[in-house]
Amino acid sequence: MPRTGRLHIPGGCYHVIGRGLENRHIFNCDSDRQDFLNRLGINLSRCQSQCLAWAVMSNHYHLLIRVGTQPLSKLMAPILGGFAWSYNKRHDRSGYVFQNRFQSILCDDDSYLLELVRYIHLNPIRAGVLESISELDRYPWTGHSGLVTGKANDWHAVNEVLALFGRSLNKARHAYWQFVSSALRNGSDESDLTGGWIRSRKCWESVIHAKREHILRIGDERILGHPDFVNQVLAEDELRSNLISAREQEGWNLEILIEAVCTACGVELRNLRRKARNNQLSRAKSLICYWGVDQLGLSLNGIADRLQISQQAASKWYDKGLLLVEAEKLCLDGFAR
Repeated sequence: MPRTGRLHIPGGCYHVIGRGLENRHIFNCDSDRQDFLNRLGINLSRCQSQCLAWAVMSNHYHLLIRVGTQPLSKLMAPILGGFAWSYNKRHDRSGYVFQNRFQSILCDDDSYLLELVRYIHLNPIRAGVLESISELDRYPWTGHSGLVTGKANDWHAVNEVLALFGRSLNKARHAYWQFVSSALRNGSDESDLTGGWIRSRKCWESVIHAKREHILRIGDERILGHPDFVNQVLAEDELRSNLISAREQEGWNLEILIEAVCTACGVELRNLRRKARNNQLSRAKSLICYWGVDQLGLSLNGIADRLQISQQAASKWYDKGLLLVEAEKLCLDGFAR
């Protein structure tokens, strides 16, 4: 059976899960864990993404990532590839380290983000590695301690998470701690499961319970959210796929896009690689980066290579292009080819 393609929603929040090959331990020592986290931090910055929650266990990891304009795969590929290479070198071995590709579930921010933050950070207690919330407060291999003590990795978006619990930092930390510890006292609510939630939990007991209780859930396990959110995401994904296919049938590609935008902006092609010191050149680069991704489905890396600019610069031009298109109600169909 062919595997389902990943959903890329710019600004979307994803629960990312990866396991060691055959469930073997892949984080055998602190140096393994720290190597993984260092690579995570570097690539979060490179891709302009955020990590809202994380946990590194002995044989798997959990991340809660809010992506920017780059697809999640652009963030994870160098992390996992680099870690596997260094892990094999450190432990004098060869071959695969991770089991298959990583799993990712798009999360409905409004309904499930906080629940996922709590679930991810409680993994060491649920797995029996730790026994109490007080131990978790001091445990260095989840993001929980950073949220309650303030001693967080600089790449962990603690302020974004705590802002959801209150304006005062101290009150927000206390409210977060109460929220996490309440799950241990009362248990979490699983009365509204979706395909993505069950997949996020990776818990066969939950699947069996859902079947016994005849709990209805959305079948698309790439998404975690209420039915309205799931249907909206799938509709947007289908519309985007149809649009990209239509553009391809119309004959659009990167070179034609560049020529059309440059002609409309009065920019000579030979000047496109220069630094954008005037409004029209800035306008052209912004539209090329934005429409290349949004309308043609091209990778930002490929566009950056063609324009001979860095990936980070291309991401900034994409953001400017988005604002420009929305502000001026621009449409690619209005640009002559």
